[in-house]
Amino acid sequence: MLHGPCFVLSDAHLGPAPAEAETTLLALLERAKTEAKTVVLNGDMFDFWFEWKHVMPRVGFRTLAAIAALREAGVAVLWIAGNHDCWGGEILTRDVGVTYHVGPWRGSIAGWNVLIEHGDGLRDKEDAPYRRLRAVLRNPLAIRLFRWIHPDIATWIALRTSHTSRNMRPRDRGEGLARVALDKLVAEPSLQLYLYGHSHEPVIGKSARGAVMANPGAWMDGPTFLRISTDHLELARLDGDAVRVLQQVERPASGR
Repeated sequence: MLHGPCFVLSDAHLGPAPAEAETTLLALLERAKTEAKTVVLNGDMFDFWFEWKHVMPRVGFRTLAAIAALREAGVAVLWIAGNHDCWGGEILTRDVGVTYHVGPWRGSIAGWNVLIEHGDGLRDKEDAPYRRLRAVLRNPLAIRLFRWIHPDIATWIALRTSHTSRNMRPRDRGEGLARVALDKLVAEPSLQLYLYGHSHEPVIGKSARGAVMANPGAWMDGPTFLRISTDHLELARLDGDAVRVLQQVERPASGR
């Protein structure tokens, strides 16, 4: 169970993202020290993250330090692996202190019954080739072999191949994943909230019975995030020192 208020953000793609993306991210994490009990990072915070035994990627060092400071301040941090940062390990869990989770996460956030997925590979037909590739990239043997490559060379290879999925926006502007989200809510009547990312399209929607699906959008495109409290959920934007609420929905009754 994770307590609220909870900030949810995803798809910062630190590295190729504009420099101000990390600046605003650091500002939000600092704000979370006093305004949140939980922060959920729903994948692709880095454009490439991989852990060697004694080496870590240089990009995002300040962000990792800020997350560690957030943990020291008593704020829980749940990091859901995306398709760009699915090779996390002891640096994130032991040194930074986050709860790092690969695959769907189910639980309670601020009293909401929640399912969280990053969103990669969820579309049935369109994502079938990617799901086959993902099985290879996440294979323990493939990971072990990649670890033997010099970090500079390995990072160069990864970044040369990662730009395709980062820059290619879905032709349907996220409608396919939105349909997946609504189908999840229909299939699981006990769910009150389904959170996803990946499409880079900020959205809040409702199923026929009032359950909520929400995507915070891509932080690399603009500082939008979700804020979950006991009785409502907000899509918000960090504007300088202020937070502007873009959309708000009330918490539905318990699932039936």
